[in-house]
Amino acid sequence: MGAESFGNLYPTLGGPEAGYQFEFRDDGVYLTIYPNSADSLLFELSDMRQILKECGVVDYDVALLSRTLREASGQEQRIADPVNMTEELLQKIQSGQSVDNNQDEEYARVIVDVSRDKMTATIKYDTKDGSRLPTFDMVMEALVEKGVRYGIDEEAIKVGVESLAPFVAATGTPSIPGENAYIDRKFDLGVKGRPVVEDYDRVDYKNLNLFVLAKANDTLAIRIPQTKGTPGKNVYGEVIVAQNGRPIPMPEGKNTKVLGEHQLIATINGQIVDTGNKISIDPRLVIKGAVGVGTGDIEFDGSVQINGDVKQGFVVKATGDIEIKGSINGAEVTGRSVIVSGGVTGANRGKVKAEQDVRAAFAENAVIEAGRDIYIADVALHSTLRAGKKIVVEGKHGQITGGLTVSGEEVTAKVIGNAAYVITRVSVGVDPNLQKEYHEVCKNYKEGKKRLLHITQTLNTLSKIDISSLPQERIDQINALTRSQFPIAGQLKRDEQKILELEQKLGEMKNGKVRADDTIYPGSRISINAVVKNVQEEYHHCTLSLEEGEVSLGTF
Repeated sequence: MGAESFGNLYPTLGGPEAGYQFEFRDDGVYLTIYPNSADSLLFELSDMRQILKECGVVDYDVALLSRTLREASGQEQRIADPVNMTEELLQKIQSGQSVDNNQDEEYARVIVDVSRDKMTATIKYDTKDGSRLPTFDMVMEALVEKGVRYGIDEEAIKVGVESLAPFVAATGTPSIPGENAYIDRKFDLGVKGRPVVEDYDRVDYKNLNLFVLAKANDTLAIRIPQTKGTPGKNVYGEVIVAQNGRPIPMPEGKNTKVLGEHQLIATINGQIVDTGNKISIDPRLVIKGAVGVGTGDIEFDGSVQINGDVKQGFVVKATGDIEIKGSINGAEVTGRSVIVSGGVTGANRGKVKAEQDVRAAFAENAVIEAGRDIYIADVALHSTLRAGKKIVVEGKHGQITGGLTVSGEEVTAKVIGNAAYVITRVSVGVDPNLQKEYHEVCKNYKEGKKRLLHITQTLNTLSKIDISSLPQERIDQINALTRSQFPIAGQLKRDEQKILELEQKLGEMKNGKVRADDTIYPGSRISINAVVKNVQEEYHHCTLSLEEGEVSLGTF
C-alpha cells in the first residue's frame, strides 16, 4: 500500500490490493472496503479503529465503520470529520510502525439492555474506554450478571461479537392465549332471499328461501368449548401466565332446548330466528307486505300472517292457519284454516284449500275447499265451493250466483241465483270430501283389479310353456311378474275395506238443507241427498229439505 503526497491529491492509506482504503480529505475521512478482497483482509474492525486512532481520528461513527467493513460494497463512506494529520504521521502509519492487532487495547464494555416487557435482551457496546471487540464468553458473562438465563441465542452471539453493532442475544417465549368458546350454527341465514338453484343450474325465482326452517329435534347449534392458554417465559426465566379462553352461554331461545352441555335442538317445527344471543323457533311467519315476486312462494311449518295480497301465480302453503290481510288473486293457498280479509279472485286458476274453515269477504271465479265450513261475507259469484259441513254466505248482499256450491250438511245465503236466472247449482247432504275420497278409492280399486287380471292371464299363458328352455333374462322377468301380483292383491283388500267404510259414512249422512233468508231464483238447481229439484219460480224466506224422498219447501 502507498500514500500520496499532500499536493493536489488527498493523502490515502491502503488501496484495492489491500482490500481497504482510507482517504483523508478536506471535508472528512472516507473509507472504502473492496468486495473482491473481503476474504483476504489483514485487519479486523479493531485494526481499522487503531488506524484511525493513530491518524488522530477520534470522533467517528463506529456503527457505520462496522457496517462498511461488513458490507464490503466497494462504495466509499464518510465516517468522520476532517482531521489535522501531518505527512510524517501518515508516513509512519504507512510504514507499519504503529499498525498491529492492538492486543493491549481495552475491550468495549458490554451493555445488556432488557426490553420493558422482559421478552428480549439486546447487546450494545460502550466504546468510551476501549473499542476492542468483546469475546463470546464476555457477552455470556454479562447476560448472567444481568439475570438473563432463558432464550439465549448462542449462534446470534457468535455472529454479534464480530462487530460493534447491537444485536438481540436472548428472546423469551410469549404465552399463547386460549381459544374462546364459540357457537357453531348448523344453519345458514345468509341464503335468505336467494333464489333456489335447481338441476342444470336453473334458477327458481318463485322460491326465494324467504326463511330458514327447522323440524322438531333438528340440531340448531353446537357449542365448541373454550381452551386453556399455553404459558410462556421471559428472558429472566419467569413464567408468563396465559389467558384462558372465555366461555359463552348456549343461545337457548323459545321452542329450543339444550341436550347434554353443548347441543341446541328445536322442540317444534317452524322458522329459525337468530338474534345473535338467542336462537328461537317461531311457529308463526309474518310477511310484512304482499306475496309476489319480492317473496316468492311460501311454504311454512306453522302459521302464516300476510299483511298484503297473494299475487296471481304464487303459492302459499302452511301446516297452521293462514291469515291474509289483503286478497287472493289467482293464487294457490293451502292451510289448516284460511282467513282472508279481502276476497278470493280465482281468475280460473287460483284455489284455496283448508283442513278446517275458510273465511273471505267475497269469492269470484274461485275454487274454495274446506274440511269443515266456508263463510263468505258478501257474494260468491261463479265459484266452486265445497265444504264438509256448512257453507254460509250472509253479509251485505249474501248472494250465491252461478257456479257450484256443495256442502255436507247445510248451505245458507240471503239470495241463491239472480234475477237473470243464471244457473246456480247447490248440493247438500253429502260430504264432498268424503265423496271425493270415495271416488278416488273406487278408481284405484278398479285399476288395481284390471292390473291383477292382466298379470293372472299372462301367468296362465306362461304356465303352458317349459320356461326351463327360456333364456335366464326371460325367466327373471317371469319371476318378477309372479312376485308383483302379491302387493297388488294386498292393496285391493285394503281398498275394499276402505270402500265399505266410506259407503257406511256416506250412508249415515244426515239429510241436508238449503236455507235462503231472502230469495231463491229460478235457474237454481238444488240437490239434497242426490234428489234434485229445479227451481221454476221464486221462493222467498224458505228452507229446502228432504222429506219422504222428495225435496220439501218450508217458509218462515
